[in-house]
Amino acid sequence: MEHLHPETICVQGGYTPGNGEPRQIPIVQSTTFRYESGEEMGKLFDLESSGYFYTRLQNPTNDYVAAKIAALEGGTAAMLTSSGQAANFFAMFNLASCGDHIVASSSIYGGTFNLISVTMARMGIDVTFVSPTCTDKELNAAFRENTKLVFGETIANPALTVLDIEQFAKAAHAHGVPLIIDNTFATPVNCRPFEWGADIVTHSTTKYMDGHGSAVGGAIVDGGRFDWMAHADKFPGLCTPDDSYHGITYAEKFGMGGAFITKCTAQLMRDFGSIQSPQHAFYLNLGLESLHVRMARHCENGQAVAEYLASHPKVAHVSYCGLPEDPYYARAQKYLPNGSCGVVSFELKGGREAAALFMNSLKLAAIETHVADARTCCLNPASTTHRQMNDEQLQAAGVPAGLVRMSCGLENAQDLIDDIAQALDHVQ
Repeated sequence: MEHLHPETICVQGGYTPGNGEPRQIPIVQSTTFRYESGEEMGKLFDLESSGYFYTRLQNPTNDYVAAKIAALEGGTAAMLTSSGQAANFFAMFNLASCGDHIVASSSIYGGTFNLISVTMARMGIDVTFVSPTCTDKELNAAFRENTKLVFGETIANPALTVLDIEQFAKAAHAHGVPLIIDNTFATPVNCRPFEWGADIVTHSTTKYMDGHGSAVGGAIVDGGRFDWMAHADKFPGLCTPDDSYHGITYAEKFGMGGAFITKCTAQLMRDFGSIQSPQHAFYLNLGLESLHVRMARHCENGQAVAEYLASHPKVAHVSYCGLPEDPYYARAQKYLPNGSCGVVSFELKGGREAAALFMNSLKLAAIETHVADARTCCLNPASTTHRQMNDEQLQAAGVPAGLVRMSCGLENAQDLIDDIAQALDHVQ
């Protein structure tokens, strides 16, 4: 059957057992694979035939789960990584190298901001950050001759800004480069960026896709629509022979639908080795099977909590695109009509000190360096996930020092509100 709905793909996508084979995705917990002859294995190393020879590069369990995620996003190929951070690094480094330039939204996860602005800068890759609310003129002015990609998040963590995917895709394509979107918070249940012009999608599968705080992981999905050969001068890694693989030109051999992921696996996973374990991929698949059910509840709870906080006199500001007064409400109606996520960000009038007192007074919600799983949790990003950013960078990213990020889990919404209410009673 073709054109299955997301709910069906969540449950049955990626793996179809044959007669007498396991109904659940099997865990292939093996580092290596046996072959009858060296010639057969040689063809695998030359990328002349498909198969498995070492789990650092590929593993059947991982491939089944990656295929499910690709189907959910509407992509042509996908790969799993050891974390969302690894997914974002691989996706960008697969295109940009020393002497190149990236355009990125300034409103992104603090770890990714640091990855781009500090670590990748040490590798000779420059970046220009632009506001998610920039004008077309401001966005186009950020590009240079050596720009290789544009990066943004569907829903920024933790500022909860909603990116205008079509605007950023239009600008990227006008300059001959792809748009990479981190779709972690929305998940393909609530937004499929390829349908709005994105070219590559990444995920921290650690979050809603896993859903239970069980396994760290990431994923990269190729939409299969960007014509690398039409911009061959910009992407020599994809469009000229790779001497480390006997002169293969990825874009020619694997086409628009497979070149990006094949290169990312054959080069970057080979050399950096940030593979997701088969056991973690198995846990991830268990989470994916209920993703469509869980996201609806997360959004329901997030909306209820946001509405309560917005009416509370001790709360200075609430960011949640489901609120009509939110500056991203109209954009969310376009890109996220069925709901956004369960994460709510808000500022208390007492600033950082009030935030600390509030969080320390919670009974149900735990203070965790995590987000987007079955249990409600919260943190102060400025003191944790965005600790490496100064006050000016925090403000530019939409993450003021007193911000509280609350990830609403799957509990009863009224119980969550009652917990928030009693914690706010402790705040002066």
